[in-house]
Amino acid sequence: MKKAMSIYFRFLLPGLATLILVNVCASAQTLAVNGSVEVTNVHSGSRGVDNAGVVVWLTPLAEEPAGNTTQNLPRRKFTLLQKNKTFIPHILVVSAGSQVEFPNKDPFFHNVFSLYDGKRFDLGLYEAGSTRTLNFERPGISFLFCNIHPEMSAVIIALDTPWYALSDTAGQITIPGVPAGRYILHVWREGSSPESLKNLSRTVVLSHDSASLGKLQIPNNAPVPLAHKNKYGRDYDTTPSLDPGYNNH
Repeated sequence: MKKAMSIYFRFLLPGLATLILVNVCASAQTLAVNGSVEVTNVHSGSRGVDNAGVVVWLTPLAEEPAGNTTQNLPRRKFTLLQKNKTFIPHILVVSAGSQVEFPNKDPFFHNVFSLYDGKRFDLGLYEAGSTRTLNFERPGISFLFCNIHPEMSAVIIALDTPWYALSDTAGQITIPGVPAGRYILHVWREGSSPESLKNLSRTVVLSHDSASLGKLQIPNNAPVPLAHKNKYGRDYDTTPSLDPGYNNH
């Protein structure tokens, strides 16, 4: 990837100021970092698991050049849709500072909240066809639920780096536009224990000759989560509402 730079030199001569424009073409090498993940099932008697939904990201080491800093993260808009009593997508990865919209495309009310880790928020009750918007300023992992429909859940992962990828169903990952250098590799997956994921972190050196992360073995070993509470810390009300707009259907 090449970026043109203009450098100006001003020479002061007797009675004359001369401006010379020199165009310098500098080459900044960026890489498409590739790899794959394989989720291994460690629960005896349990069914096979999917290789999709594994988040892999890279953070530059402190001693790396200024060109590898993440101070100017891309500020983008993302959408986490609510439709058919489902969050779409289930896992959303954003750069810290990005904005997320939460449109309600169901014919009934929703109430999105997160009280665990990451960003704590409550979007309140809002009707079909309306949208709420939220900024995720800081890095963190937010687990989202609907206060009306207990079966709804999602995860938003805000990262302090622009270099990340989410594995597909085949377990493949590609992180584009990574400058060559030394990084810390991080991995997250819903259903894997924090200890196992922490053990997967390591230093990687990326260059034109070495831009592969290889295959990452991800254990499916987190305890089965208990049913979550509503935003008030109580069990969900199983009694249907008399208000048709609020109905669980």
